[in-house]
Amino acid sequence: MAAGLFLAVLPLRSCAVGPDFVSPEAPQEAGYSAGRGIGVTVSAPVAGGVAQRLAHGRDIPGEWWRLFRSKQVSALVAEAIENHPDIVAAEAALRRAREIAEADAASFLPQASNTSIGATRQQISTAQFGGFSTSSSSTSASSSSSSAEPLRFSLFNTNVGVSFTPDVFGKTARTVEGDLAAAEQQRFQLEATYLTLTANVVTAAIADASYASQIKVTRDLISAYQSQLDLLQKRFDLGAIALSDVVSERALLAQAQATLPPLEKARAQMRDQLMAYLGRFPNADRGEAVDLDSLHLPKELPLSLPSKLVRQRPDIRSAESQLHQASANVGVATANMLPQLTLSATGGSQSPSLNQLITPQTAVYNLGASVAAQSFDGGGLFHKREANVAALEQASAQYRSTVINAFRNVADALQAVKHDAETLRAQVAAEKAAAESLTIVQNQYTGGLTTYATVLNAEQTLLNARINRVKAQAARYSDTTALLQALGGGWWNRVDETPASQPRPTDLIATSPIAAGVRAVMEDAENAR
Repeated sequence: MAAGLFLAVLPLRSCAVGPDFVSPEAPQEAGYSAGRGIGVTVSAPVAGGVAQRLAHGRDIPGEWWRLFRSKQVSALVAEAIENHPDIVAAEAALRRAREIAEADAASFLPQASNTSIGATRQQISTAQFGGFSTSSSSTSASSSSSSAEPLRFSLFNTNVGVSFTPDVFGKTARTVEGDLAAAEQQRFQLEATYLTLTANVVTAAIADASYASQIKVTRDLISAYQSQLDLLQKRFDLGAIALSDVVSERALLAQAQATLPPLEKARAQMRDQLMAYLGRFPNADRGEAVDLDSLHLPKELPLSLPSKLVRQRPDIRSAESQLHQASANVGVATANMLPQLTLSATGGSQSPSLNQLITPQTAVYNLGASVAAQSFDGGGLFHKREANVAALEQASAQYRSTVINAFRNVADALQAVKHDAETLRAQVAAEKAAAESLTIVQNQYTGGLTTYATVLNAEQTLLNARINRVKAQAARYSDTTALLQALGGGWWNRVDETPASQPRPTDLIATSPIAAGVRAVMEDAENAR
């Protein structure tokens, strides 16, 4: 009978109060930057100086770092994904959110509780009823009372209580909707963590290679300055030049040597940062490094259409999920202000005999229904709903801010791609001119046509030009990384989730409180060994 009552209620469809969420429309922007778009960058005759063409509408590969065609970069990224604790934490957060959604979704079903099977053995005195004698002979009332025996009997019973709260106003539906939105947010937080980590590894590897190249350039020039100083010292000893020329060259050598420790410090700190990205401690540095000249700059850069950016950026998708969750919370707060219907049933059996416990004659049941509503709360529920409405407005504004910043990121990256290509070409030309100038002034000095101060200036100019050229080379690789990251990193072309992010399968028997509780105790005992 109880089952029939619940089956009669289940077809009732809830009227979910609160706003129905609709994803915001994508911005209808024609481009990322004002003015004429970038077609092809300029080139430079040096590693990392290839001209890059923007491929509008082309999809981004899931493992975008392979565009650099560096096995070392790919190995570093793979190690970071495997070992970094932020990935593990993000997967656990996703699994937690999904488990919460599964738990709240259980409210759609009837809940069985207070299930029990019992047996009692009772003894009561019969004296208060005049006594009951087991003797077959006739006796007086007084003798019967004095010889009365207690009455002993057994009572067996079973009992189960079932309750069901129909989701009349959609409170459960909105709660689960919010839970699923929260799980989606955690999913995109995982994607954002993945994208940030991989981009940081690539950027750190490029920066490390840049520092290594700058250190090599500086050491090569220091060696050249030392050779020049030795030559000047010999000429001074022969009386061919003035002491001031030797002192000036020694000062230039000291200045070059002074630039080396800051570069070495910067590289050491960058190595420590790279080790952290790889999930290692700093003392676990095995010296893996990327050679700047071994990297390949992709000739074509995929550029997503502006209308697709809002579906590709993990931070935008996360902000949209937050907006969805805020919308669902308004529905929950509205439903809390309305009456709640609860249906209940208790069924079981009672019998003095165990073999007659489960029979129609010994069955007992109880059916009930109740409606509960908050009659007066001083406006508490109303203001809680208003707070959720304000949170929805806040989430909407934050979503728009996230979208605007995303478009700015892409625009900035595009400008960097364009102008840093021009910078590299200019720096290569400057380095070539500085080297030619140094050769000319050295010949002039040898011929007595100029002072050694002119030579020193030319040497310093060449040092600066070479350092700046190395920085410009590294910037082009970093710009490509930044653009691919700003466009979303191609997460939709790969699967980042592992089984660790999935909730346990819903088995109504295995996940029942008793079975799950026993299993948890056994797992704890096993882990304690």
